Amino acid sequence: MTLNIHSTKQLANGIEMPRLGLGVYKMTEPDIAIQAITAALDYGYRHIDTASLYANEKEVGDAIRASNVPRKDIFITTKVWNTDQGYDQTLRAFEKSLELLGMDYVDLYLTHWPVKETFVDTYRAIERLYDEKLIRATGVANHHAHHLEAIAAKANIKPMVNQIECHPRLTQFDLREYCEEQGIAITSWSPLARGRILEEPTLKRISTKYSKSTAQTIIRWHLQHDLIVIPKSENPSRIAENMDVYDFELSFEDMKNIDALNLNERTGKDPDNFSF
Repeated sequence: MTLNIHSTKQLANGIEMPRLGLGVYKMTEPDIAIQAITAALDYGYRHIDTASLYANEKEVGDAIRASNVPRKDIFITTKVWNTDQGYDQTLRAFEKSLELLGMDYVDLYLTHWPVKETFVDTYRAIERLYDEKLIRATGVANHHAHHLEAIAAKANIKPMVNQIECHPRLTQFDLREYCEEQGIAITSWSPLARGRILEEPTLKRISTKYSKSTAQTIIRWHLQHDLIVIPKSENPSRIAENMDVYDFELSFEDMKNIDALNLNERTGKDPDNFSF
């Protein structure tokens, strides 16, 4: 697979989604958020991943409007939070997100977590937004296979993306394989395990071999596994470093050595056991 900053993943409906994006979780300081997003756009990022929970949708919209990049060239993902789930509530939450973003459509809208009582109805609302051309692609986040099966029993359109926690300590191979069979693209959140594995000896050894940072090596691992990846950083130099991953390719052996680091170890909650 030949990869570069412009590489995209074609979703089930033919939409092209950039493989590398900027995650903006916890960027709640408006000036810092705008600075980070502006830097990312200047460096060539064309995918910004936000959510209503992050409380920075307005800053995302402001930064994009202030940039020299046309809106049509930027892929925007946002998400409906758990307390806003349900059919009617999701439609209202989307209107609020759209207003904060200052846009007339969103590229991808996700159910943030599979709230047991509401996630199927929430996805039905997302389908409606898709039918009304207010979003270009449908999706979910943190959904196991059984959640996706429950949705499929009621849905007319399968989710096109499932955003899940994924990194070398949590490879989620079975879920990734299931999604691939279903034509559902995977986006990796917490792709660096919140920095907890940057000193891991195997990763450091492999990174040294390619004269790359551990973070760059991990991002490259995601990309070579056909995963969409959204590393989060507020630091412009780190944002630039995170995209400097196209001048090397991990060998088959190194990919397998990184795969072998899996411990099914989460930095976040299990989608079958959360209370928020």
